[in-house]
Amino acid sequence: MEKETKDPRSLAEIMDSILRPDASFDVIKREFRLGDGSAADYWAIDGLIDSAMTERVLEFIGAEEDTADLARSAPFPEVGATPDPAFAASKVLTGATALLPRGGREFVLIFARHYPERGIEEPDNEKSLRGPRDGFCERLIPNVAMIRRRIRDPALTVELVQLGGRTLTDAALVFLDGKCDKDLLDRLRDKMKKYSEPTLSFGEQTLAEYLVGSRWLDPFPKVRYTERPDSASAMILEGSVILICDNSPAAMILPTSIFDFLQEANDFYLPPVTATYLRLTRLLMTLLTVIFIPAWYLVIYTPGVIPDWLSFIELTDKGSIPVYWQIILVEIIIDGLKIASLNTPNSLGTSLSVVMGLILGDLAVQIGWFIPEVILYMAFISIANFAQPSYELGYALKFMRILLLTLTALFRLWGFIGGIAAILLLIILNRTVDGGRGYLYPLKPWNKEAMKRFFARLRLKHHKK
Repeated sequence: MEKETKDPRSLAEIMDSILRPDASFDVIKREFRLGDGSAADYWAIDGLIDSAMTERVLEFIGAEEDTADLARSAPFPEVGATPDPAFAASKVLTGATALLPRGGREFVLIFARHYPERGIEEPDNEKSLRGPRDGFCERLIPNVAMIRRRIRDPALTVELVQLGGRTLTDAALVFLDGKCDKDLLDRLRDKMKKYSEPTLSFGEQTLAEYLVGSRWLDPFPKVRYTERPDSASAMILEGSVILICDNSPAAMILPTSIFDFLQEANDFYLPPVTATYLRLTRLLMTLLTVIFIPAWYLVIYTPGVIPDWLSFIELTDKGSIPVYWQIILVEIIIDGLKIASLNTPNSLGTSLSVVMGLILGDLAVQIGWFIPEVILYMAFISIANFAQPSYELGYALKFMRILLLTLTALFRLWGFIGGIAAILLLIILNRTVDGGRGYLYPLKPWNKEAMKRFFARLRLKHHKK
């Protein structure tokens, strides 16, 4: 908050004490000569300023002979003024340039920032067959601009807040005024104003855990993320609020339903019949990743329930390790290979993962640790887990599969039934940002049309209703 300082030191001395240009090489302090011959000082951070734009503004200011009101006489929208040195220093740390005439009572702020950035290439985990190939990057302004490019409506509102006393991270609430839930918006504003932590260390994840809260043992994702501007824009048009953090390419979609995780942008770039088939296939694969292995385990250990036409799934050899522990070991090994592939150079990662998977699986079967059925079914489950695009939901489903398998191994049929009930209960009790629709929307509150659109991709004109 801007305020007049009561410190007896000069504004320049206060600014130096905050920014410490003598201690950090990238904090620049230079003397500047104004048009009337008087001197001024300016402060900036090397690497965060747009040198060309800053030079243009300083050139104009340097030619001004009337230095009484430099900020308001400069015909640039990037120029502002403040009498508060702490506020000016915070803006310098975000990439602005602060200019102070000697003996002056306010700083001239030049908001000409330039951050190192990655391109806006398509995100790896949300690829589209026919859609646009752009994606969010780590800069807030280009991310908002990509949404503005798609929604050219004056009702589109972007509210900026700064979070973290030390990090001063910029975050933006993006919504369509008159379309989004007012109560949700007020709650988000209120919570973000009360954010009192000194840092926002890990961007949107830190903010998500603050906004929603978290039960440590609840693995289901509380917030849906997207790196696609078209997906974010579509959700805004449907009444959602998008929260974008600087330094992160992932935008948070609020509120979030578990059914939202089972939809993709590809559904809307393909014909309705094709998109509906792919959506139902995605739903089936998601269900199979949870119940297939526990159901198979239940069947092979329940005598007399396997019909003749399914007799091929009966085990003739159970291996030297109990089947339950074989499945658990394979789960751990698969995750170990995933971690190893992330730390392997790109040129070797894919080939090494495939080769090591084949070698380990073949040797484990030959020496009798694992049976071929476990390797086959777990390979199917591992691939099917990628049918839905959410990394967080994928691991939530994995933990639910292990929970269901464990209960089935302990209590057989009643364990299987109890495990299904426990999973449903966890989903029902999962907390998210409440915006007039809960985590089970459109089941709760019931919305027939929204439920129909979840299972079948209707013609686009139906979505306007």
